[in-house]
Amino acid sequence: MELANSNKDELNQNFDRIIEIIENSRRDAFKAVNRELINMYWEIGKFVSEKVSKNEWGKSVVKELSEFIQHKNEGIKGFSPQNIWRMKQFYDMYNGNEKLSPLVREITWTNNLLIMAGTKSDEAREFYLRLCIKNNYSKRELDRQIDSMLFERTMLSDKKNELFISNNNSGLSCLRDNYVLEFLNLSEEHKEKDLRKAIIKNMKKFILEFG
Repeated sequence: MELANSNKDELNQNFDRIIEIIENSRRDAFKAVNRELINMYWEIGKFVSEKVSKNEWGKSVVKELSEFIQHKNEGIKGFSPQNIWRMKQFYDMYNGNEKLSPLVREITWTNNLLIMAGTKSDEAREFYLRLCIKNNYSKRELDRQIDSMLFERTMLSDKKNELFISNNNSGLSCLRDNYVLEFLNLSEEHKEKDLRKAIIKNMKKFILEFG
């Protein structure tokens, strides 16, 4: 009986290991999709920024661009004139910043927007970027931390390093971001199998495009 229990425990441990492999793969897939989304917004922001700096584009042209994208990709979301201007702001804010530009690709677009709107210095941006990456913050949690002026309060204390100890929030909630779902052309009421299919489809496209 003890031997049977021992074998059962070992089998459960093996099964737990398989679950861990699955969860790690899912997390990596979400992160890969999110990085591609951020890279796409960066490149669009760069293009628009260069056109604006040359006085070739303004609000009317960006509005036309938004309508053109909608016409070419019926039903696609995330390319309103407001969001296109945010892409430009995103690029302008981090362009040339070798310290922060790699970090912005590790968090969701929604969280990037919150940091852009809620901070006034590179030091504050770095603080929230690293905190987001380390603790896998959802939009709600990051918004709460910024509203509570966590950066300012931390700068007045000696607990800065303690904040960057990872907590138990290891779920995928922050990667189930509205912009990621729009990038994959999925609604918020999608099924898990639809999400997997969309990720696989897009990953195949990314791999082909990059050779």
